[in-house]
Amino acid sequence: MTITKIQKTDAQWRAQLSDEQFEVARKHGTERAFSGCYWDHHAKGTYTCVCCGAALFASDTKFESGSGWPSYFQPLSNEAVTLKRDFGWGMIRTEVLCSTCDAHLGHVFKDGPPPTGLRYCMNSASLSFEPSAETDPKA
Repeated sequence: MTITKIQKTDAQWRAQLSDEQFEVARKHGTERAFSGCYWDHHAKGTYTCVCCGAALFASDTKFESGSGWPSYFQPLSNEAVTLKRDFGWGMIRTEVLCSTCDAHLGHVFKDGPPPTGLRYCMNSASLSFEPSAETDPKA
């Protein structure tokens, strides 16, 4: 599968995104734990990139990590996300980016549940949500 990259100027991204979304997704920021709209979200559907709309994570891979950020044990496909070494903040981590537009989504850690043992710890500010047909509107 070939992914066509979406590239925009900072001005174009700023016009499309809220200040928080721009800071997190385009400038590699992070939101405070337990502050995002998806950390305690339980509806059925697909989490997509807030910048380009690319499908990233299925709700059935989301789990309660206790971290205060939405966490998933795997992306929809290996092609949906790009992993990059991150040496910021005096740590060595693995950053997770949207493969379509290079939006910063969060980081992946090796302390997740089976079957992968991974925890894709994402920022709600980098995500949108597309409910599935059977979604409970009260979720």
